[in-house]
Amino acid sequence: MFLSLSDSPLAWLTGHVFLHILVLSLCRLICRHCGRSRLWLQGPRVVSGPGDCVPGTPSLRSPDWVPRLERKPGGGCGTRTCLAQCAASFSSRGSPGSAGEAPGAQQERRRPGPAECPLLPSLPQACGCPLYWKGPLFYGAGGERTGSVSVHKFVAMWRKILQNCHDDAAKFVHLLMSPGCNYLVQEDLVPFLQDVVNTHPGLSFLKEASEFHSRYITTVIQRIFYTVNRSWSGRITCAELRRSSFLQNVALLEEEADINQLTEFFSYEHFYVIYCKFWELDTDHDLLIDAHDLARHNDHAISTKMIDRIFSGAVTRGRKVQKEGKISYADFVWFLISEEDKKTPTSIEYWFRCMDLDGDGALSMFELEYFYEEQCRRLDSMAVEALPFQDCLCQMLDLVKPRTEGKITLQDLKRCKLASVFFDTFFNIEKYLDHEQKEQISVLRDSDSSGPELSDWEKYAAEEYDILVAEETAGEPWEDGFEAELSPVEQKLSALRSPLAQRPFFEAPAPLGAVDLYEYARGDEDLEAL
Repeated sequence: MFLSLSDSPLAWLTGHVFLHILVLSLCRLICRHCGRSRLWLQGPRVVSGPGDCVPGTPSLRSPDWVPRLERKPGGGCGTRTCLAQCAASFSSRGSPGSAGEAPGAQQERRRPGPAECPLLPSLPQACGCPLYWKGPLFYGAGGERTGSVSVHKFVAMWRKILQNCHDDAAKFVHLLMSPGCNYLVQEDLVPFLQDVVNTHPGLSFLKEASEFHSRYITTVIQRIFYTVNRSWSGRITCAELRRSSFLQNVALLEEEADINQLTEFFSYEHFYVIYCKFWELDTDHDLLIDAHDLARHNDHAISTKMIDRIFSGAVTRGRKVQKEGKISYADFVWFLISEEDKKTPTSIEYWFRCMDLDGDGALSMFELEYFYEEQCRRLDSMAVEALPFQDCLCQMLDLVKPRTEGKITLQDLKRCKLASVFFDTFFNIEKYLDHEQKEQISVLRDSDSSGPELSDWEKYAAEEYDILVAEETAGEPWEDGFEAELSPVEQKLSALRSPLAQRPFFEAPAPLGAVDLYEYARGDEDLEAL
């Protein structure tokens, strides 16, 4: 309705003027009730009010452990704080820190952000944007530098956006990108996601556990780049954003009070599973894992040759892997999703890169035999007769049906509906045996099933979350006053508290988002224009 550039110039100009008048009216309304000539958007802490109550918020068992979201019916209460209450709540600059916070941390939390503006949700609506664009709109207008956005500055910013950006993807990139860039890097998404953590009703229980904000944000960022950044460049362009469903998921944040329903990017349960799996492997709790740690995943199911390839830099970025032989939590997010769901384009590319030893873009028979040799040795140690390589090769060629004889390309595997069976045959002993026990027809039937079925990753995350919750519940005190035997998760709590107190997982981000993400190497390749 507002600013469709596909309409005639007269219609576009009329809509532009109408939006200008509407924004000015909204800002005058704020000035009347708040007694200010500027939009003061106070710090990240949300003031409690009728609009903030979320039934079923769990109490934290320990501030040093990951808060678990209870599955209880109901979302937000649906009421909204009236304008007078908001004006009274935000009449004082700054907000008190959480109990037990150091003075420096409290000062950091007073930095301005979009979380507490009384009428800020009205501005995205006036601009024709989803509610959770309020953070990008605030930062795009320079709010991070000044702590406020004047009427004229906001209108000038929005006019520039309309002149240069012709769809939602271009607008979103333009609002969050760094000066002089036309793409998004990981750090650019932190302010947007911090606002989601601060204001989404499904994450209200995290208000009491601010130290986990950066960990959740890091997980979501890795999932966004895993799905959206199809070029593996570490830079999300407008074209990649258009081809993805990310902006549709951002719009759903406003409609869905249960954050766990948004399984593609934002699910807290998925973060809980990923982080617990990482912590179980990180035995020395230095927040990095080496090849020995990663090899213990799923009871040493993955071959040592494949573990070595993961640490070779084929699927990781940054100098730490090559220099110290360790990967970070961000790298682990990519590994775990790829390992548990080998049907997605990114996971197929992930394992193809690992198996392509010479980097020529094709898997030769030599490379397949290199990985299969270890599988044969492991099967022999388990007293299981291994299929000779020639017979296994014939089966895999029949499965993939490569277009070029003697080599398997990435496109061959993407066309194949059983790429997971192919990969597991060469480097995952547990899943290889599972596939052998199933009839190939039943596996193919499962892959052909149509309809909105859960992905392999969603099934895995749901099952593992239930297991982790059951283990944690088993360690809770009995009603008769006696405590049950501690679960494996509870047994790690004492070890968790000390390392977390000594060295935080990441520096908890301020509204401006100072999250310590791993370094990306940047080339000088040409970038797509907005």
